[in-house]
Amino acid sequence: MENNNIAVGLDIGTTKIVAMIGRKNEYGKVEILGVGKSKSLGVHRGVVNNITQTIQSIQQAVQEAESVSDLKITEVVVGIAGQHIRSLQHSDYITRSNADEVIDDEDIDLLINQVYKLVMLPGEEIIHVLPQEYKVDGQAEIKEPIGMYGGRLEANFHVVVGQVSSIRNIGRCVKSSGLDLAGITLEPLASANAVLSQEEKEAGVALIDIGGGTTDLAIFKDGIIRHTAVIPFGGNVITEDIKEGCSIIEKQAELLKIKFGSAWPGENKDNEIVSIPGLRGREPKEITLKNLSKIIHARVVEIIEQAYLEIKNYGHEEQKKKLIAGIVLTGGGSQLNHLKQLVEYITGMDTRIGYPNEHLAGDSDAEMASPLYATAVGLVMNAIENQSKVTIEEEIVEQPTETISDAETASIDANEEHTNTSAPIQSEPKKERKSIFEKWADKLKDFLDNAE
Repeated sequence: MENNNIAVGLDIGTTKIVAMIGRKNEYGKVEILGVGKSKSLGVHRGVVNNITQTIQSIQQAVQEAESVSDLKITEVVVGIAGQHIRSLQHSDYITRSNADEVIDDEDIDLLINQVYKLVMLPGEEIIHVLPQEYKVDGQAEIKEPIGMYGGRLEANFHVVVGQVSSIRNIGRCVKSSGLDLAGITLEPLASANAVLSQEEKEAGVALIDIGGGTTDLAIFKDGIIRHTAVIPFGGNVITEDIKEGCSIIEKQAELLKIKFGSAWPGENKDNEIVSIPGLRGREPKEITLKNLSKIIHARVVEIIEQAYLEIKNYGHEEQKKKLIAGIVLTGGGSQLNHLKQLVEYITGMDTRIGYPNEHLAGDSDAEMASPLYATAVGLVMNAIENQSKVTIEEEIVEQPTETISDAETASIDANEEHTNTSAPIQSEPKKERKSIFEKWADKLKDFLDNAE
């Protein structure tokens, strides 16, 4: 049914733009059919600052992905990040007109739509409304209220807010590249989907995605997203520091960082030296690896401390909120030597490097499982999620497919519980679920059309 359906994720990053085409294979894993990558020009710290260049980069990535896979790309799910993103906690309730009927999807949609109507600061817009726990008639800590009786339905929400102009600009770039925008997802949520296992989300885990322009953070506990943040610097500032500290050009600084860089200065002996060709007939420069790693170390510590501050803000120090699975590092910046050890040293939390192979089909290209592609893989998973909803709606199937509800904008595994319940209970709500996504997508399309 949906096997011939391809889904496309577009990761508009600061260093690179990735278009990734995938589909679900018969085992429910994600099969990557084609990838296109281009150097990202026109994006600064996760925010588009040059429309023309961004459009060119998007088209280049899309063409490459199309030629590799012989498929035509029409619509994409795009990731959004940048320093304008903020998140807040909000609780809301509805009073149900008929308490003698069980709570169904419509009640939850009503509640979620009510949160979307929150008044934001001028120029801000809600990107995601993610339910945490529900309360029914004062009974707390309910993960899945569907099927329960009750007059008053309450929930705590994690609300992600972004700048209208930045969202519009992304929409504009995608549209002008000749593509349709199927949805927008917060990048740390996409990366988390691709990299984290369900057990980790249950135990409590912080995902730190170190990109070129931004470092994104997502915190899960009890299988539910608890906190998100975007820290406005990443790997590029490290390159910038090397460039200025060693007086070399950016290309050389980037190579130095990748080939010889280490986050732990104690590793290098004093006599290890790299020679760098001078510009146009000038003498070559000699740089000690010890100095190089001191420069990198100083900046990496700053990035990690910022992320750790966000983890503390979430409340990691309280016993109930403890993140047992520790930290998972992903993104291109996570490939820096000895970074894992440094993060463990600063935070005192267990750390691993996250590869997006959690949901990839077994025969995937090894390159796809690199932390570099975590966000892109997550966006493809999102796009597949959205599509299966459409298919279900069209066919109005009796048998449900395992999908995550789109009321949570396909980003959250909070609903995994009800994928395990018996089929008949499932089948009805699935038809409903599409409607809220449709409303949302239509709202987004109108919004972008008016923005032209």
